[in-house]
Amino acid sequence: MIGELPRIADAEKVAPKDARALSKLFFDRLRTAEEGTPEYQYARNTLIELNVSLVRFAAGRFRNRPEDMQDIVQVGTIGLIKAIDRFDLSREVEFTTFAIPTIIGEIKRSFRDTSWAVHVPRSLQERRIALAQANEALAQRLDHAPTTAELADHMGLTCEQVVEGIVAGNGYTAGSLDITAGESPDESASSLVDRLGADDPGMEGVENLHALKPLLAELGERDRTILRMRFGQEMTQSEIGAELGVSQMHVSRLLSRIIRRLRAGMLTQV
Repeated sequence: MIGELPRIADAEKVAPKDARALSKLFFDRLRTAEEGTPEYQYARNTLIELNVSLVRFAAGRFRNRPEDMQDIVQVGTIGLIKAIDRFDLSREVEFTTFAIPTIIGEIKRSFRDTSWAVHVPRSLQERRIALAQANEALAQRLDHAPTTAELADHMGLTCEQVVEGIVAGNGYTAGSLDITAGESPDESASSLVDRLGADDPGMEGVENLHALKPLLAELGERDRTILRMRFGQEMTQSEIGAELGVSQMHVSRLLSRIIRRLRAGMLTQV
């Protein structure tokens, strides 16, 4: 006995009916015990052991998923612990009624947060699971890894649908760009991110020139001459004005008009 609580040697072997009655006793003590004390820890740990069968029951709903059942049970146990910490006897609700939705919610949240690295349609996610199950069943029956055609025939799908499901499975996990990518033992270790190409800063200039070419052809001879003197020969506005016999202010207005026209033409091509 710890205080007035019974010592339970193996709580997981307690019958469900007795577990419910004992849980009420331990919840009542958990509510009054000081957190962090041996009594509190004993009550909380025993409640987990008494109700771990709820986790296995909830986890059974997901037995057809590709995740390992032990991993699902571990996640469900976290949900059980959260349910124990949040449960209040004064609500007059059975702990089972409160705990199972909490456990299932924790498992589903884990699937949502960790399963698929890349979003794919639900139909393809389900096809991936069906493919994994069919692949395992056929491998045992045929004694070799099934071909795409064999999987398609077994599942009533086309080969294209099987390939689509296999490719969709690539979105289930994603490798880190920080992993080393050495191709030989002698090669110095470097991460994948170090090998990714970068944008060539000159490409934007080439693209802009390509887009400008037809716009420049639409300009009058004087406008093209002004642009060539200003940007090709790098003449000042005063020098351009002296060459054309106009004022610097007039050259400035002409340049502004020409550039606005070219900019408008570029924007319509985006």
